Amino acid sequence: MEIQTGESSITCPPDVVESLSESIEAAKYLLEITQESNGPESTTDLTSIEAGFQGVVKQIGETLQSIPEAIIDEEEYIGVVVQSLSNEMQNANIGDGSKSEILQNIQQKISQRHSHEELVSEEQIETDLYPSDPEVSYASYLSESQPDMPSQSTYVSSQRKYGDLSESQMSEIPDIPSQSTIVSSSQRKYGTLSESQSQMSEIPEISSQSTNVSSRQRKYGTLSESLSMLPQVTQFMEPPYQAFICPLTKDVMEDPVTTETGVTCERQAVTEWFDKFGDPDEISCPVTGQKLTTGLSPNLVLKTIIGEWKVRNEAARIKVAHAALSLGGSESMVIDALRDLQMTCEGKEYNKVKVREAGIIQLLDRYLTYRSKDVRYELLQLLKTLADEDTDEGKEMIVNTLAMSCLIKFLGSSHQTVRHAALALLLELSKSGHACVKIGNATGGILMLVTSKYNEESDAFASEAADQILRNLEKFPHNIKQMAESGLLEPLLIHLAEGSEETQVVMAAYLVEIDIGHEKKTNVAEKACPALIKLVQSENIEARRAAFKALAHISLFHPNKQILVEVGIIKIMVEEIFTKRMFSDLMNSRNEAATILANILESGVEHETFEVNTTGHTLGSDYFVYNIIQMLKNSSPDNLNIDLIRILLSLSKSPRAMATIVSVIKETDASFAMIELINNPHEELGVGALKLLIALTPFIGHTLSERLCKTRGQPENLIQCPAEANLITEKHAVSAKLLAKLPHQNLTLNLALVNESIVSEILHAIHLIQRSGTRTSRYATDFLEGLVGILVRFTTTLYEPQMMYLAKNHDLTSVFADLLMKTSSDEVQRLSATGLENLSSTTMTLSRPPQVRNKNFMESLSMPRSFSLRSSKKKQVETCAIHRGVCSAKATFCLVEANAVTKLLACLQSDKTEVVESALSAICTLLDDKVDVEQSLNMLSGMNAVELIINAVKEHKKESLLQKAFWMIDKFLIRGGQRYAFGISQDRMLSGMLVSAFHRGDRNTRQMAENILRRLDKMPSFSVYMTEKSDI
Repeated sequence: MEIQTGESSITCPPDVVESLSESIEAAKYLLEITQESNGPESTTDLTSIEAGFQGVVKQIGETLQSIPEAIIDEEEYIGVVVQSLSNEMQNANIGDGSKSEILQNIQQKISQRHSHEELVSEEQIETDLYPSDPEVSYASYLSESQPDMPSQSTYVSSQRKYGDLSESQMSEIPDIPSQSTIVSSSQRKYGTLSESQSQMSEIPEISSQSTNVSSRQRKYGTLSESLSMLPQVTQFMEPPYQAFICPLTKDVMEDPVTTETGVTCERQAVTEWFDKFGDPDEISCPVTGQKLTTGLSPNLVLKTIIGEWKVRNEAARIKVAHAALSLGGSESMVIDALRDLQMTCEGKEYNKVKVREAGIIQLLDRYLTYRSKDVRYELLQLLKTLADEDTDEGKEMIVNTLAMSCLIKFLGSSHQTVRHAALALLLELSKSGHACVKIGNATGGILMLVTSKYNEESDAFASEAADQILRNLEKFPHNIKQMAESGLLEPLLIHLAEGSEETQVVMAAYLVEIDIGHEKKTNVAEKACPALIKLVQSENIEARRAAFKALAHISLFHPNKQILVEVGIIKIMVEEIFTKRMFSDLMNSRNEAATILANILESGVEHETFEVNTTGHTLGSDYFVYNIIQMLKNSSPDNLNIDLIRILLSLSKSPRAMATIVSVIKETDASFAMIELINNPHEELGVGALKLLIALTPFIGHTLSERLCKTRGQPENLIQCPAEANLITEKHAVSAKLLAKLPHQNLTLNLALVNESIVSEILHAIHLIQRSGTRTSRYATDFLEGLVGILVRFTTTLYEPQMMYLAKNHDLTSVFADLLMKTSSDEVQRLSATGLENLSSTTMTLSRPPQVRNKNFMESLSMPRSFSLRSSKKKQVETCAIHRGVCSAKATFCLVEANAVTKLLACLQSDKTEVVESALSAICTLLDDKVDVEQSLNMLSGMNAVELIINAVKEHKKESLLQKAFWMIDKFLIRGGQRYAFGISQDRMLSGMLVSAFHRGDRNTRQMAENILRRLDKMPSFSVYMTEKSDI
């Protein structure tokens, strides 16, 4: 087939485009018919559809054949490409080989449809009808990568550069034999197909002793079937001369040598021929049969000629492959082109340079998205061959041209051959520093390599290759960081331990930046801490700073405490805090050292046993505590003060250390300085100071209360209630908790807090938290406990008129009663019960009998009955049976009127001892001798109080709780007699607990247990304790 030079129905590009457009529309219509034929009721004949498709393909081929030669001009290889595609499409065999009537009908329907539709825009790019891959077609290649394609002028220049053969040279080349070429294993190595796939087309005959084309002839003189289908390709390929063929191997010679008889053979082959003869005198010529010696002469002239012939043919093969890849034809053509390029470039640097200069690497980029695994494999093999050279030029061109993300995706391929080829390519590329940067920057690249490395059991080759690639990538610190982030920490730890100081600084910084899993943090600490300690003690400020930050990060994980202690970090950090001078340490390491020490102490290390200096002082010694508190008093930087407070809080958990802290604070009068810290605008510092004051409250609470009241803006500024429950901060919670923990009976503090707006704000905040439910801050419960504690402190000084007024005005009895049941916090229940106890204790004082009016005075007022201001019926004033007076929840804090008794009894079922004890204490106020005990017992009995009290005794063993419960049971027995005695005595478990308390309890508990046992007739009527007392 030749490009049309004469007249044709298609003479200009618009006609070609129009014809191709019609063919494309026909193919689309056939596709619609095919889709409809998939239905259950389809009657479409698939054979006719196949015939239609074949007609479309052949029609496109005829259209390509009719392209005028003037359009191609001097671009000879473009003509070759067009002719090849035309030939391939016209020879396609899909159906019966004819154009068929269905195609004609389709074209008629399409022409009718176009009469009713708008013309397709000239700028629209149609999809290739004959793609080599479902995802990547020639048209899509052109549309995606057209800017990267070399221009026609560039292609012509490259042709000329690589040396096409002239007509005179072509005429001198002998004809190629016409027999079928035998494809050997060596042929397959260089990219040929199997015999069933690659039956060579007819080739002119050449006179030769051998009728077979050997592997070297295949390598240098012939092309694969798909590339041989390019019509004019034979004029660019120079077949081997007979003189080039070794008579022994039938291959083109690499190192020709001449024997004494004038026969030229391959050196290795003739040497092996000589070795077959046991006697040197029997050696004969393999061709003439004449006697020979082992003397051989190098045929340098022939070797030079063969070399020049190879260069010419290799240049031609590169051009042919460039044309095939530019065309993007069938899959077999692409594979053959890739294989031929690999064969041509293998071990030949100058051919790799030619391939790069021809722009073939730019063409390969489009095939990275090819779906065929065979194409991907051959592409990766070719790229590896191009990258395998002494210089980094080829590697850099590959990584700069190709999408590294696509190469990385091949690591996850389901085909092992593709995965291995991708790993082999990346291993070769990783030998270049520039490529290492590109691989490291590719999204997910290092993660995929780390995954392959750890997958040794399923794929040992991939594991080993990935490991070698990762080792090459370690040349760049950023890659090491990504490895650590992907779970491979060994490179980072090795470079931290063995690298230069500059490298160690970078690795230490990475330790802080990356997120290490908990299961690996201990291993990291073991390997990193020795190197970090050395950096801390160096003179390099940057090294010290990076090491301190890394150690602070490691110390945050509490299980690392023992490792840190063993490397001697405590002494080093204490020295940094106390002895380093500011002028001698530009980075001010005190802050970092205090942070590390605070982290270690918070992990629960036994600080009393660790010495901080050579004189034997420990972390809990007066020396250490005194210096820490002095630094707090001297207004150190806020960040340092935060860590100093953290250190003191950790030490306060030890009774001995706490006693030392209290002693030093009293001695140095440091409480003022600590209270001043709560006004610091730095919230974290304020929170830390408040926590420390809370810890000190049981020891110097009154002192703190007095000094708090003398501090500007305090204590009212500690009560800050946010507008929404979800805005509650930790500072809100600890501020309220401090006021709740300070001694409740400190009148100075209570009076400072007595403010109508403050109490109203507290009640509003409590209501806000209760109403919000789960939509609250994490600190809401602590804040609520603090607020309730502040209300309870008001009930401890009810003798003060302002406190009494406040309790009545805000009906605190009802508030506490509601809180018993409307909270899930045990502490709120305990505080509420305590508040009710305090209020109920004053009920008898507040309750008064109803007042009787003076009738004589009323009768002296002579007013007509019609003007009477009161009803004629006398209103009965009800009195409380227990308190024997007029009671109410608001005015007299009566538990009965507030319906609090039932709620208190319900609290006896709590599993928290403190809640049960507080509830018992509140109920005990109803059995006091000042009230009507008989009425109280009747009321409690009706509420099943006895059983609840007995159950509480069984569940809880706290001494003070047992005393209250036994006291109440004794009350029931004394006042109720046999009415309660029988039921109590039948409870065997209670009897056993009474006996146990009698034997093991303190004096008061034993006395109460004895009284109950005696009243239950389980002991004699005399008391050993009374006898002992009388004896004394």
